[in-house]
Amino acid sequence: MKLCYAVRRGVFYPDQSEDRSDLPHTDPAYLRLVREAGFEAVEIQAARSDRSEQEVRDRGARFRDAGLPVAAVRAGGHSGAVAHPREGTHARTIMRAAVDYAAWVGAGVLNATCSTPPHSPGMPGAARQGERVAQGASRYATEADFVETARRLREIAQLAADKGLVMAVEMHQGSLVDNSWSALHMLELIDMPNVGVNPDLANMFREFDQPEESCEAAIVALAPKTTYWHVKNMKRVVIPELNRTVLLKVALDQGDIDFRFAISAVAAAGYDGYVAIEGAIAGDQLSEDARSAAYARQLINQVR
Repeated sequence: MKLCYAVRRGVFYPDQSEDRSDLPHTDPAYLRLVREAGFEAVEIQAARSDRSEQEVRDRGARFRDAGLPVAAVRAGGHSGAVAHPREGTHARTIMRAAVDYAAWVGAGVLNATCSTPPHSPGMPGAARQGERVAQGASRYATEADFVETARRLREIAQLAADKGLVMAVEMHQGSLVDNSWSALHMLELIDMPNVGVNPDLANMFREFDQPEESCEAAIVALAPKTTYWHVKNMKRVVIPELNRTVLLKVALDQGDIDFRFAISAVAAAGYDGYVAIEGAIAGDQLSEDARSAAYARQLINQVR
């Protein structure tokens, strides 16, 4: 398994722009620190600032020259709402553009979600974090919702296959794919050889006030279908009087998800792809993410 840096905070002196979370710096000093932390590739969002194929190819070349090829591209925005009656047309346009972007930048993986905008903003469950309800979750969906979403994702997967890309459907809160059963059902409906799952355990872990299943059960079920893997960790602070759980993102070795178990499970299933560490969102992200990378590498080496 190889370590990929999924940047989530890109502030780096003197640049103060939080927008860099979508597109890592190409500053040589920054990329050197990322390499020294043990990362072997990066994940980026399909950037709307790159207006031409040549600009995208040039960006990919700069990362490769730094020893950090782009492993995966995510579409971002509301791209997961591919079957949404209002947002669907725009979401599918974003996804088609992301397929091209991934091919041009030299990535092998397109990361996709089924997330949709909250149907009742400002109401319970809109945040999809730590409440008794979570708007858009699979437990409220109909089979027709699954079938139509799978149809739309299959269209994107075919475009990806035509360009030699693998597509990973991310397990994500507020989504039809938010636990192991819904992920496996969606993959069955899509039924494309280049489509697998990104079993992001932390997304399932934080969706409701109590997780729908254990992280151990989820990763064992999904390991054989894994084609790309986001890893991050959370500390859960339960407030039973409010039927709420507050979730704090922490370094990979400090949270409540047992990644020793999880890495053992995917290794046993034969997974040898990228472990993409979703980075810190505050503070000195490079130091915290280097700590997470060292911990992940230790676990990977121990299961070889």
